[in-house]
Amino acid sequence: MDLARQVAIWLGFVVGYELVSSFAGRRAAEGLENGRHVVRIEHAFAQRLVEVALQRLVDSSRVLSDLTVWTYWNSEFTVVGLALLWVYIRRHESFVRFRNTILVTDLVGLVIYFVLPTAPPRMFPQLGIVDTVARVGGPNRDHGFLSLAANPYAAMPSLHAADALLVGVGIALLVRRPLLKAIWLLWPAWVWFCVIATGNHFVLDVVAGILVAAVSAAALNVRAIHDHCSRRLRGSAG
Repeated sequence: MDLARQVAIWLGFVVGYELVSSFAGRRAAEGLENGRHVVRIEHAFAQRLVEVALQRLVDSSRVLSDLTVWTYWNSEFTVVGLALLWVYIRRHESFVRFRNTILVTDLVGLVIYFVLPTAPPRMFPQLGIVDTVARVGGPNRDHGFLSLAANPYAAMPSLHAADALLVGVGIALLVRRPLLKAIWLLWPAWVWFCVIATGNHFVLDVVAGILVAAVSAAALNVRAIHDHCSRRLRGSAG
C-alpha cells in the first residue's frame, strides 16, 4: 500500500534525521562561540535583542506562554506530518513535490548543522533570555531519548521556521476557501514568533531558515519546470 510506504519514508526520515543530528551536536565550544557571533551580528543592527522583548511579551500572559510552547513542540513533526497526510489524501498530485521540498530543505539544514553548530538563545541566560519551554512545562530535553537524539546546537538555520514556511504557503496554495488560505499564510509568522519568544532561535536563525526553504523550493521548482519542458519537447519531436 502506497500510503504505508509514504508513512514509513517519513518516519524513517524523522528517526534518521534525529539520530544523525545528535552526532552533529557534540561540539559544545564551537556551538557556543557561533551563538555569540550571532549575538554580535544582531547587536550590530540593533541596540537591543528582539528576542528579549518578545519573551517579556509572552511572559505577560500564561495563555500566550502555553500557546507558544505548544506551537514549538508541535509545529515541526506533528503539523508537518499531518500536512503531508492531508496533501497525500486530498491533493495527491502535489504530494511528491511537497514532500521532496520538505525533505531537501531539512537535509540542507542538517548539513549546515554539521558545518556550523550554533547554540540557541536559551543557552545565554546572561542576555536575559530564558528557556520558556522548560519553565512552562513539556518534555524534558535533557533526559531520556530526547537527550540522546536532540542536537542542542542546531539553531542555525531554524528548520521550524523553514518547514512552517513550506507548509503554510504550500497548504495555502492547495486549499480553496479564502479564510483557510489566510490562516495558513499566517502560520509561518506565528511559528517564527514562537520559536524566538521561547528562546529556541535567534532572529538570524529564522532568517536563515527562510532562505534555506526558499532556495530549496526554488531549486526543485526549476527542476520540475525543466523536466516538464523536456517532456513537452520529446512529445513534439515524437
